[in-house]
Amino acid sequence: MALQLMKLLVTASTTTSVDPEQEKFFHVTTGETSAGTTLSIDTADFFDDAGAVATDLPVLNTDNSYFNVYINGVLQMEGISTYTPGATTEGSLDVDVPAGGDPILAGTPIVLEVVNFSPTSTTDVAT
Repeated sequence: MALQLMKLLVTASTTTSVDPEQEKFFHVTTGETSAGTTLSIDTADFFDDAGAVATDLPVLNTDNSYFNVYINGVLQMEGISTYTPGATTEGSLDVDVPAGGDPILAGTPIVLEVVNFSPTSTTDVAT
C-alpha cells in the first residue's frame, strides 16, 4: 500500500459577538479657554448620564476601544485631545485649543464618549 496523509474530518462553526460598552461624560465650561492654551478637565469635573459626578474615567481596552470628544455638539479631530483614564486627580481630558483659532467660550458643553468592545467567540465542533 502507498503512503497516505491521514487527517481528521472535522466540521466547526464559530459565532463571534462584539458588544460595545458605551459611556458618556459631560462638562460645561466655567470660563473661556483662549486659543493656544489647553483646557484640562478632571474626572470629578464631569458628570455621567444619570447626572451624578463622575468618579472614574474608564480604561481603554487595547485595540478594542476609542474615545470621541464633542465641543458644542461638534465632533472634534483626534489630534487635539489627550485622554487619561482614572479617578479624580488621575483621570482627565485635555483639549488643546489651536493657536490662531477661536477660543472655547464659557458655558460650552463638552461631551466625552468612551467606547470599549468586549468581543467573545464560541466554536461548536462536530466530528
